[in-house]
Amino acid sequence: LQCPIRSYRKYAKSDKLLVCWGGEHTPAEREACPEATCGYTDLNLEPTRADEGKRLDVWLDGRLPDLSRSRIQSLIKAGNITVDGNRTTPHRKIHAGMQVHIEIPPPADTTLTPEPIPLDILHEDTSIIVVNKPAGLVVHPAAGHSSGTLVNALLHHCPDLEGIGGEKRPGIVHRLDRDTSGAMVVARNDAAMANISGQFKDGRVHKEYLAIVHGIPDPGKDTVRTLIGRSRHDRKKMSARPPSGRNAVTHYETVETFTDYALVKATIETGRTHQIRVHMAHIRHPILGDRQYGGKKVSGFRFQVSGKEEPFGAPRQMLHAHILGLTHPTTGKNMTFTAPVPQDMQSLLDTLRSDG
Repeated sequence: LQCPIRSYRKYAKSDKLLVCWGGEHTPAEREACPEATCGYTDLNLEPTRADEGKRLDVWLDGRLPDLSRSRIQSLIKAGNITVDGNRTTPHRKIHAGMQVHIEIPPPADTTLTPEPIPLDILHEDTSIIVVNKPAGLVVHPAAGHSSGTLVNALLHHCPDLEGIGGEKRPGIVHRLDRDTSGAMVVARNDAAMANISGQFKDGRVHKEYLAIVHGIPDPGKDTVRTLIGRSRHDRKKMSARPPSGRNAVTHYETVETFTDYALVKATIETGRTHQIRVHMAHIRHPILGDRQYGGKKVSGFRFQVSGKEEPFGAPRQMLHAHILGLTHPTTGKNMTFTAPVPQDMQSLLDTLRSDG
Protein backbone atom coordinates (compact mmCIF):
# COMPACT_ATOMS: atom_id res chain seq x y z
CA LEU A 1 0.00 0.00 0.00
CA GLN A 2 1.23 3.49 -0.80
CA CYS A 3 1.04 6.25 1.76
CA PRO A 4 -1.89 8.46 0.64
CA ILE A 5 -0.21 11.60 1.94
CA ARG A 6 3.40 11.21 0.85
CA SER A 7 4.93 8.96 -1.75
CA TYR A 8 8.13 8.22 0.15
CA ARG A 9 7.90 4.55 1.09
CA LYS A 10 5.47 1.70 1.46
CA TYR A 11 3.47 0.69 4.50
CA ALA A 12 4.63 -2.19 6.65
CA LYS A 13 1.65 -4.21 7.84
CA SER A 14 1.27 -6.24 11.02
CA ASP A 15 -1.71 -7.81 12.75
CA LYS A 16 -2.19 -4.75 14.92
CA LEU A 17 -0.80 -1.72 13.12
CA LEU A 18 -0.37 -0.14 9.74
CA VAL A 19 2.74 2.00 9.92
CA CYS A 20 3.97 4.55 7.41
CA TRP A 21 7.76 4.56 7.19
CA GLY A 22 7.86 7.83 5.26
CA GLY A 23 8.82 10.01 8.20
CA GLU A 24 6.84 12.31 10.46
CA HIS A 25 3.89 14.05 8.84
CA THR A 26 2.98 17.66 9.58
CA PRO A 27 -0.09 18.16 11.82
CA ALA A 28 -2.22 18.91 8.76
CA GLU A 29 -1.01 15.77 7.01
CA ARG A 30 -1.66 13.63 10.08
CA GLU A 31 -5.21 14.95 10.27
CA ALA A 32 -5.75 14.06 6.61
CA CYS A 33 -4.14 10.63 6.94
CA PRO A 34 -6.71 7.82 7.27
CA GLU A 35 -4.37 5.84 9.52
CA ALA A 36 -4.03 7.10 13.09
CA THR A 37 -0.66 5.36 13.41
CA CYS A 38 0.91 7.13 10.43
CA GLY A 39 4.42 8.34 11.28
CA TYR A 40 7.33 6.83 13.21
CA THR A 41 5.71 4.66 15.85
CA ASP A 42 5.79 1.27 17.52
CA LEU A 43 5.38 -1.96 15.60
CA ASN A 44 4.67 -5.42 17.02
CA LEU A 45 5.49 -8.58 15.10
CA GLU A 46 5.09 -12.25 16.03
CA PRO A 47 7.04 -15.09 14.40
CA THR A 48 5.18 -18.19 13.19
CA ARG A 49 6.24 -21.83 13.23
CA ALA A 50 7.59 -21.41 9.71
CA ASP A 51 10.08 -18.87 11.08
CA GLU A 52 11.48 -21.18 13.79
CA GLY A 53 15.27 -21.19 14.10
CA LYS A 54 15.99 -18.06 12.07
CA ARG A 55 18.26 -15.34 13.41
CA LEU A 56 16.32 -12.31 14.61
CA ASP A 57 18.10 -9.87 12.29
CA VAL A 58 17.67 -12.15 9.27
CA TRP A 59 13.95 -12.64 9.99
CA LEU A 60 13.39 -8.90 10.43
CA ASP A 61 15.35 -8.21 7.24
CA GLY A 62 12.65 -10.16 5.39
CA ARG A 63 9.78 -8.47 7.24
CA LEU A 64 11.10 -4.90 7.05
CA PRO A 65 12.34 -4.40 3.47
CA ASP A 66 12.68 -0.64 3.97
CA LEU A 67 15.49 -1.15 6.49
CA SER A 68 18.94 -2.53 5.74
CA ARG A 69 20.19 -5.41 7.87
CA SER A 70 22.94 -3.22 9.32
CA ARG A 71 20.28 -0.69 10.35
CA ILE A 72 18.21 -3.47 11.95
CA GLN A 73 21.28 -4.71 13.83
CA SER A 74 21.97 -1.17 15.07
CA LEU A 75 18.40 -0.84 16.32
CA ILE A 76 18.65 -4.17 18.15
CA LYS A 77 21.94 -3.19 19.81
CA ALA A 78 20.49 0.20 20.80
CA GLY A 79 17.52 -1.47 22.48
CA ASN A 80 14.95 -0.17 19.97
CA ILE A 81 14.03 -3.75 19.06
CA THR A 82 13.14 -6.02 21.97
CA VAL A 83 11.88 -9.59 22.39
CA ASP A 84 9.24 -10.27 25.02
CA GLY A 85 10.00 -6.87 26.53
CA ASN A 86 13.73 -7.49 26.95
CA ARG A 87 16.83 -6.30 25.11
CA THR A 88 18.33 -8.90 22.85
CA THR A 89 21.03 -9.57 20.25
CA PRO A 90 20.92 -9.74 16.42
CA HIS A 91 21.86 -13.43 16.32
CA ARG A 92 19.16 -14.60 18.75
CA LYS A 93 17.13 -17.51 17.36
CA ILE A 94 13.41 -16.86 17.13
CA HIS A 95 10.47 -19.16 17.78
CA ALA A 96 6.70 -18.98 17.40
CA GLY A 97 4.90 -16.91 19.99
CA MET A 98 7.72 -14.44 20.61
CA GLN A 99 6.61 -10.81 20.85
CA VAL A 100 9.00 -8.63 18.85
CA HIS A 101 8.58 -4.94 19.55
CA ILE A 102 10.12 -2.39 17.16
CA GLU A 103 10.45 1.31 17.85
CA ILE A 104 12.12 3.36 15.14
CA PRO A 105 13.21 6.82 16.30
CA PRO A 106 13.27 9.78 13.93
CA PRO A 107 16.67 10.32 12.26
CA ALA A 108 19.16 12.27 14.31
CA ASP A 109 20.59 15.52 13.00
CA THR A 110 23.94 15.07 11.32
CA THR A 111 27.08 16.78 12.56
CA LEU A 112 27.96 17.67 8.96
CA THR A 113 27.29 21.18 7.70
CA PRO A 114 25.08 21.84 4.65
CA GLU A 115 26.89 24.01 2.11
CA PRO A 116 25.47 25.80 -0.98
CA ILE A 117 27.73 24.07 -3.49
CA PRO A 118 26.28 23.98 -7.03
CA LEU A 119 25.23 20.53 -8.23
CA ASP A 120 24.55 19.19 -11.71
CA ILE A 121 21.51 16.96 -11.08
CA LEU A 122 20.85 14.31 -13.76
CA HIS A 123 17.83 12.81 -11.95
CA GLU A 124 16.05 13.26 -8.64
CA ASP A 125 13.07 11.63 -6.93
CA THR A 126 12.07 10.58 -3.41
CA SER A 127 14.41 7.55 -3.44
CA ILE A 128 17.56 8.53 -5.32
CA ILE A 129 19.57 11.45 -6.66
CA VAL A 130 21.91 11.04 -9.63
CA VAL A 131 24.54 13.75 -9.94
CA ASN A 132 27.19 14.59 -12.52
CA LYS A 133 30.13 15.04 -10.14
CA PRO A 134 32.71 17.55 -11.33
CA ALA A 135 36.42 16.79 -11.13
CA GLY A 136 37.98 18.19 -7.97
CA LEU A 137 34.97 17.57 -5.73
CA VAL A 138 35.61 15.13 -2.87
CA VAL A 139 32.67 12.80 -2.27
CA HIS A 140 32.66 12.46 1.54
CA PRO A 141 34.22 14.44 4.42
CA ALA A 142 37.44 12.87 5.65
CA ALA A 143 40.77 13.87 7.10
CA GLY A 144 41.93 16.93 5.19
CA HIS A 145 38.50 17.46 3.62
CA SER A 146 36.08 18.29 6.43
CA SER A 147 33.95 20.53 4.21
CA GLY A 148 33.33 21.40 0.58
CA THR A 149 32.33 17.83 -0.32
CA LEU A 150 29.49 16.29 -2.29
CA VAL A 151 27.82 15.24 0.97
CA ASN A 152 27.86 18.84 2.25
CA ALA A 153 26.32 19.96 -1.04
CA LEU A 154 23.59 17.30 -0.90
CA LEU A 155 22.67 18.20 2.69
CA HIS A 156 21.99 21.74 1.49
CA HIS A 157 20.16 20.60 -1.64
CA CYS A 158 17.96 18.08 0.24
CA PRO A 159 16.98 19.47 3.65
CA ASP A 160 14.17 16.88 3.88
CA LEU A 161 16.37 13.77 3.74
CA GLU A 162 14.77 10.78 5.47
CA GLY A 163 18.16 9.66 6.70
CA ILE A 164 20.52 6.72 6.42
CA GLY A 165 21.28 4.51 9.41
CA GLY A 166 19.34 6.77 11.76
CA GLU A 167 21.14 9.97 10.71
CA LYS A 168 19.92 12.73 8.41
CA ARG A 169 22.47 12.30 5.65
CA PRO A 170 22.60 11.07 2.05
CA GLY A 171 23.54 7.47 1.35
CA ILE A 172 26.83 7.25 -0.53
CA VAL A 173 26.46 3.92 -2.33
CA HIS A 174 29.64 4.20 -4.41
CA ARG A 175 32.41 6.72 -4.89
CA LEU A 176 34.39 8.44 -7.60
CA ASP A 177 37.94 9.65 -7.03
CA ARG A 178 38.27 13.37 -6.37
CA ASP A 179 39.66 14.06 -9.85
CA THR A 180 37.33 11.68 -11.69
CA SER A 181 34.15 13.26 -13.05
CA GLY A 182 30.81 11.76 -13.96
CA ALA A 183 27.59 10.05 -12.92
CA MET A 184 27.02 8.99 -9.31
CA VAL A 185 23.86 7.68 -7.64
CA VAL A 186 23.06 8.65 -4.05
CA ALA A 187 20.34 7.08 -1.87
CA ARG A 188 17.83 9.22 0.01
CA ASN A 189 16.70 6.56 2.48
CA ASP A 190 17.65 3.21 4.01
CA ALA A 191 15.53 1.18 1.62
CA ALA A 192 17.13 2.71 -1.47
CA MET A 193 20.58 2.37 0.11
CA ALA A 194 20.09 -1.35 0.77
CA ASN A 195 18.61 -2.01 -2.67
CA ILE A 196 21.25 -0.21 -4.72
CA SER A 197 24.09 -1.54 -2.56
CA GLY A 198 22.81 -5.02 -3.38
CA GLN A 199 22.81 -4.19 -7.09
CA PHE A 200 26.43 -3.05 -6.91
CA LYS A 201 27.41 -6.13 -4.90
CA ASP A 202 25.73 -8.48 -7.41
CA GLY A 203 27.25 -6.72 -10.44
CA ARG A 204 23.86 -5.56 -11.75
CA VAL A 205 24.89 -1.91 -12.14
CA HIS A 206 26.24 -0.91 -15.56
CA LYS A 207 29.21 1.47 -15.27
CA GLU A 208 30.79 2.82 -18.44
CA TYR A 209 33.75 5.20 -18.37
CA LEU A 210 35.61 7.25 -20.98
CA ALA A 211 39.36 7.81 -20.66
CA ILE A 212 42.15 9.37 -22.72
CA VAL A 213 45.20 7.13 -22.44
CA HIS A 214 48.83 7.26 -23.50
CA GLY A 215 49.60 5.24 -26.62
CA ILE A 216 47.24 3.12 -28.68
CA PRO A 217 46.17 -0.14 -26.98
CA ASP A 218 46.91 -3.35 -28.86
CA PRO A 219 44.63 -5.24 -29.00
CA GLY A 220 42.10 -2.46 -29.32
CA LYS A 221 39.54 -4.42 -27.34
CA ASP A 222 40.35 -6.69 -24.43
CA THR A 223 39.65 -7.65 -20.82
CA VAL A 224 42.07 -7.05 -17.95
CA ARG A 225 41.80 -9.49 -15.04
CA THR A 226 44.09 -9.09 -12.03
CA LEU A 227 44.07 -8.83 -8.30
CA ILE A 228 44.05 -5.29 -6.95
CA GLY A 229 45.36 -4.45 -3.50
CA ARG A 230 47.66 -2.08 -1.67
CA SER A 231 51.08 -1.63 -3.25
CA ARG A 232 53.92 -3.23 -1.34
CA HIS A 233 56.03 -0.12 -2.07
CA ASP A 234 53.55 2.71 -1.44
CA ARG A 235 50.54 2.22 0.86
CA LYS A 236 48.77 5.21 -0.73
CA LYS A 237 48.69 3.46 -4.08
CA MET A 238 46.89 0.39 -5.37
CA SER A 239 48.61 -2.28 -7.44
CA ALA A 240 47.73 -4.98 -9.96
CA ARG A 241 50.56 -7.06 -8.43
CA PRO A 242 49.81 -6.77 -4.71
CA PRO A 243 50.97 -9.08 -1.91
CA SER A 244 47.25 -9.82 -1.47
CA GLY A 245 44.16 -8.37 -3.07
CA ARG A 246 40.72 -8.88 -4.58
CA ASN A 247 39.72 -9.91 -8.08
CA ALA A 248 39.20 -7.01 -10.49
CA VAL A 249 37.83 -7.15 -14.03
CA THR A 250 37.90 -4.29 -16.56
CA HIS A 251 36.71 -4.48 -20.17
CA TYR A 252 38.13 -1.80 -22.45
CA GLU A 253 37.53 -0.86 -26.07
CA THR A 254 39.37 1.73 -28.18
CA VAL A 255 36.89 4.32 -29.45
CA GLU A 256 39.20 6.75 -31.26
CA THR A 257 42.94 6.90 -31.95
CA PHE A 258 45.36 9.79 -32.36
CA THR A 259 49.10 9.98 -33.00
CA ASP A 260 50.22 9.12 -29.48
CA TYR A 261 46.96 8.81 -27.56
CA ALA A 262 43.63 7.02 -27.64
CA LEU A 263 40.12 7.51 -26.33
CA VAL A 264 38.94 4.29 -24.71
CA LYS A 265 35.66 3.09 -23.23
CA ALA A 266 35.95 1.00 -20.09
CA THR A 267 33.26 -1.03 -18.33
CA ILE A 268 33.94 -2.67 -15.00
CA GLU A 269 32.54 -5.83 -13.44
CA THR A 270 34.07 -4.99 -10.07
CA GLY A 271 34.53 -1.71 -8.23
CA ARG A 272 37.99 -1.80 -6.70
CA THR A 273 39.73 1.36 -5.57
CA HIS A 274 41.36 3.15 -8.56
CA GLN A 275 40.54 0.08 -10.70
CA ILE A 276 40.54 1.59 -14.20
CA ARG A 277 43.56 3.78 -13.45
CA VAL A 278 45.52 0.79 -12.14
CA HIS A 279 44.50 -1.53 -14.98
CA MET A 280 45.32 0.93 -17.78
CA ALA A 281 48.73 1.60 -16.20
CA HIS A 282 49.18 -2.17 -15.83
CA ILE A 283 48.86 -2.67 -19.62
CA ARG A 284 51.25 0.27 -20.20
CA HIS A 285 48.59 2.75 -21.28
CA PRO A 286 48.18 5.02 -18.25
CA ILE A 287 45.45 7.63 -18.24
CA LEU A 288 46.51 11.07 -19.40
CA GLY A 289 47.09 13.37 -16.43
CA ASP A 290 47.21 10.58 -13.84
CA ARG A 291 50.09 11.72 -11.68
CA GLN A 292 49.71 8.81 -9.28
CA TYR A 293 49.89 5.94 -11.79
CA GLY A 294 51.21 7.56 -14.96
CA GLY A 295 54.88 7.44 -14.01
CA LYS A 296 57.31 9.34 -16.26
CA LYS A 297 54.71 9.65 -19.02
CA VAL A 298 52.80 12.29 -17.05
CA SER A 299 55.48 14.98 -17.34
CA GLY A 300 58.15 15.93 -19.84
CA PHE A 301 56.30 14.94 -23.03
CA ARG A 302 55.37 17.33 -25.82
CA PHE A 303 52.75 17.51 -28.53
CA GLN A 304 52.83 18.75 -32.13
CA VAL A 305 50.32 21.58 -32.68
CA SER A 306 50.27 23.06 -36.23
CA GLY A 307 53.78 21.80 -36.82
CA LYS A 308 55.15 23.37 -33.65
CA GLU A 309 56.12 21.39 -30.59
CA GLU A 310 54.13 22.53 -27.54
CA PRO A 311 53.76 21.20 -24.00
CA PHE A 312 50.66 19.05 -23.70
CA GLY A 313 49.17 17.75 -20.50
CA ALA A 314 46.08 17.59 -18.32
CA PRO A 315 45.22 19.17 -14.96
CA ARG A 316 43.82 15.85 -13.70
CA GLN A 317 43.36 12.26 -14.84
CA MET A 318 41.17 12.24 -17.97
CA LEU A 319 38.68 9.71 -16.62
CA HIS A 320 34.94 10.29 -16.76
CA ALA A 321 32.04 8.11 -15.54
CA HIS A 322 29.98 8.51 -18.69
CA ILE A 323 27.03 6.11 -18.30
CA LEU A 324 25.36 4.63 -15.23
CA GLY A 325 22.60 2.04 -15.53
CA LEU A 326 20.62 0.55 -12.65
CA THR A 327 17.19 -0.63 -11.52
CA HIS A 328 15.18 1.97 -9.64
CA PRO A 329 14.91 0.76 -6.01
CA THR A 330 11.21 1.65 -5.71
CA THR A 331 9.64 1.28 -9.16
CA GLY A 332 11.82 -1.59 -10.42
CA LYS A 333 12.27 0.27 -13.71
CA ASN A 334 15.59 -0.02 -15.55
CA MET A 335 17.14 3.44 -15.80
CA THR A 336 20.20 4.75 -17.65
CA PHE A 337 21.88 8.08 -16.95
CA THR A 338 24.46 9.79 -19.15
CA ALA A 339 26.88 12.45 -17.89
CA PRO A 340 28.15 14.67 -20.75
CA VAL A 341 31.90 14.79 -21.35
CA PRO A 342 33.27 17.67 -19.21
CA GLN A 343 34.81 20.74 -20.81
CA ASP A 344 38.43 20.05 -19.82
CA MET A 345 38.30 16.58 -21.36
CA GLN A 346 36.45 17.82 -24.45
CA SER A 347 39.07 20.54 -25.01
CA LEU A 348 41.87 17.98 -24.98
CA LEU A 349 39.97 15.79 -27.44
CA ASP A 350 39.42 18.78 -29.73
CA THR A 351 43.17 19.52 -29.63
CA LEU A 352 44.03 15.92 -30.48
CA ARG A 353 41.54 15.87 -33.35
CA SER A 354 42.76 19.17 -34.76
CA ASP A 355 46.25 17.69 -35.08
CA GLY A 356 44.81 14.90 -37.20
